[in-house]
Amino acid sequence: MPLSANNPTKKTWLETSANTDFPIQNIPFGVFLTRDDIITIGTRIGDFAIDLGALHQLGYFEGIELTDDIFMQDSLNDFIADGRKTWRLVRNRVSDIFLEGNSKLRDNQDHRSIVLFTMDEIEMQLPVDVGDYTDFYASKEHATNVGSLFRDPENALLPNWLRIPIGYHGRSSSIIPSGTPIHRPYGQTKPGDDGIPGFGPSKLVDFELEMAFITTDANHIGHRVPIKEAEDYIFGLVQFNDWSARDIQAWEYVPLGPFLGKNFASTISPWIVTLDALEPFRTNGPKQDPAPLPYLQQGDNKNFDINLQVAIKPEGDEETVVANSNFKYMYWSMAQQLTHHTVNGCNVRSGDMMGSGTISGPTKDSYGSMLELSWRGQNPVLLKNGKERKFIQDNDTVIMRAYCEKDGLRIGFGECNGKILPALD
Repeated sequence: MPLSANNPTKKTWLETSANTDFPIQNIPFGVFLTRDDIITIGTRIGDFAIDLGALHQLGYFEGIELTDDIFMQDSLNDFIADGRKTWRLVRNRVSDIFLEGNSKLRDNQDHRSIVLFTMDEIEMQLPVDVGDYTDFYASKEHATNVGSLFRDPENALLPNWLRIPIGYHGRSSSIIPSGTPIHRPYGQTKPGDDGIPGFGPSKLVDFELEMAFITTDANHIGHRVPIKEAEDYIFGLVQFNDWSARDIQAWEYVPLGPFLGKNFASTISPWIVTLDALEPFRTNGPKQDPAPLPYLQQGDNKNFDINLQVAIKPEGDEETVVANSNFKYMYWSMAQQLTHHTVNGCNVRSGDMMGSGTISGPTKDSYGSMLELSWRGQNPVLLKNGKERKFIQDNDTVIMRAYCEKDGLRIGFGECNGKILPALD
């Protein structure tokens, strides 16, 4: 089925800015609360949110096999489970409805008043009911930096890292949408000379610059997803800040890995940008040496050229951009991650989320965490207000942005932001 929604020459009759993250070629999917306190599934063009439930009720999806309530739910899980054919048909139809020159909705003021909302009239919700969450550790630069900081720099990567996409199953309960504030977490920390662990608010709260992909129903338990089919089961991506409390994590992670140092919160951008919309921005990833085992061998153009940015904004001050990276630096691709996830027969369901792991580039200004940017606190990061940061302080807001840009076409994710509040008593 052709991806007519991706046509770069298309223009919309809606008023949009030239540098919007959400041109008519994007058409992401999300869930929002309307001015009438109704939760609906929608999409976005420019600064307008579009109620897909209302469009469906008004007959604009005629000819597409959709259940009556497919868009009148509080999550995208069922829509995602309908599969790629449905996603493409809906994206193509939305593109046609809002195409410059199509007067059907444009000239129907009654329908427009029901379907269209400005962004300040709605409240974004978590787009999916995340049943299962996996976090990978798939950036070679990040893994090398962390290995150098905590182990021998000459042996920064453990022997298995270049052979398999390393990951762990996390929790899904505390995945939250952009704009939700987070209280500084409590936990145990490494013992002092008396051998007794410390306990209290984390002093080393950090961000982790990631992307995450959302899956559809992929396989029955006991069956695996072949590498050539893996992308058929990826609905789209969000930007992902997988917050970390480094001091809590340092004490607890041996022998089973992250726990309280990670599970207090993870923030996502609320619009899911489909893999279809990102198709024009495919690129090769890093050369994989040694060659992966046959079940992980994938061919070319399995990475995506997505620019990533992190800024820190202290309360009452302007923001400072502290990192610029790119999703193309991922050593293990999404297809490889999903394939490996299922090679043992683990079943993947609609709405599952898989984080990329921290994305760091080859230069110091492209590192994806304060742990790396400040090199474990040895080299504080200077902010525009003249103050320094080793890690994230109370009332700091971390702002992440992600977008692709090529030949005049920009596809973005909007902001992924979260504010660290003081610890609760």
